[in-house]
Amino acid sequence: MNKTDKNKWVACWGNATSITDRREATYTKNLTLRYPIRMCFEGSMLRFRFSNLTGTEPVTLTKVFVGHTPITFKGDTSVLLMPGTETESDAISYIVKLGDVINVSIYLAEVTQMNSGTLITGPLSKGFYSYGDYAEADVLPLNLTRNTNWFYFLNTIDIFTSSEKHSIVCYGDSITAQSWPDYMAQLAFGSDAAIIRRAVSGTRILRQYDCITYQAYGLKGAIRFPIEMNVAGATDVIIQHGINDIIHPVGTDVNPFRPWSDLPTVDEMKHGIEDIYVKPAKAMGLKVWSGTLLPIYGWRTYNEEREIMRQQFNEWLRTSPIFDGCIDFDAAVRSASNPKAFAVGFDSGDHLHPSETAYEAMAKAAIHILAPNT
Repeated sequence: MNKTDKNKWVACWGNATSITDRREATYTKNLTLRYPIRMCFEGSMLRFRFSNLTGTEPVTLTKVFVGHTPITFKGDTSVLLMPGTETESDAISYIVKLGDVINVSIYLAEVTQMNSGTLITGPLSKGFYSYGDYAEADVLPLNLTRNTNWFYFLNTIDIFTSSEKHSIVCYGDSITAQSWPDYMAQLAFGSDAAIIRRAVSGTRILRQYDCITYQAYGLKGAIRFPIEMNVAGATDVIIQHGINDIIHPVGTDVNPFRPWSDLPTVDEMKHGIEDIYVKPAKAMGLKVWSGTLLPIYGWRTYNEEREIMRQQFNEWLRTSPIFDGCIDFDAAVRSASNPKAFAVGFDSGDHLHPSETAYEAMAKAAIHILAPNT
């Protein structure tokens, strides 16, 4: 594919970057990360964004490769990621075809703070880590390698491809950090649309936690959205966000970090969605699709007051003219006999997160609206 006016840069893969879970070990050394990424478009060049957005120390990526090709940064083969920043690579000449799987490998030679990443799951979201330098290896050593669903530092991959290609952003919390965007990507495979995930477990529209217990629940919407919507070729964004605003507060007598004052009103949630997400997205020229909140009946903080909030908020998401349309995820997964709960087989078991079957149903609901001919 030649670089012509008919081609352009489009994001073909992407994640959010958030604060990682604060466990006993927060540093690593002499480690290789490898992320296999299936390409949804063909193209002639790639560029990569790496993020230390939530780090508090500089991070050196000693080597970064796509396959056997070094990824460079102003010609250098290593890069220093400063805390609170994201860094884009040089454009790399790299021919890819539809369906190719490219391996992005990162070698961390020195002591490295692992505070910028996110946990995602789904059939297309697998990673590996190996002890030692295997960034250029064809095969990672079995005895030194384990699987991981934590995606550290790698934030976005752009491809130089034909002008009709575009990307759809899936924005949200743990529901979106789990499988439905991957299933949607599978359904969209071979079309003109790439599915870009921007999701962090535990996040809320209006609040965030500043304690190490819950820091991994990420940044609030007003901080996240302007950063995460840096998506080349984006035309649409699906917003499925707000359930954590409703279910998290329990009172400081139960949990010192979850005061009742954090519980918003439905009107405050509406204004948050409009002011933080919809207006900025429209200013970017994007179509904005609301995604209804899923059932929570049986969740450990469930009560009727929270359910009333969810129902009222969902009704607004379905009917508000500020959106280009609504993807009714709730209707796709709820029980016909008890609409407060998941349908049989659609509950993961915690009464908050869907099963894999339910995630597939969510993906079908989304693709039916955004790409009905797929």
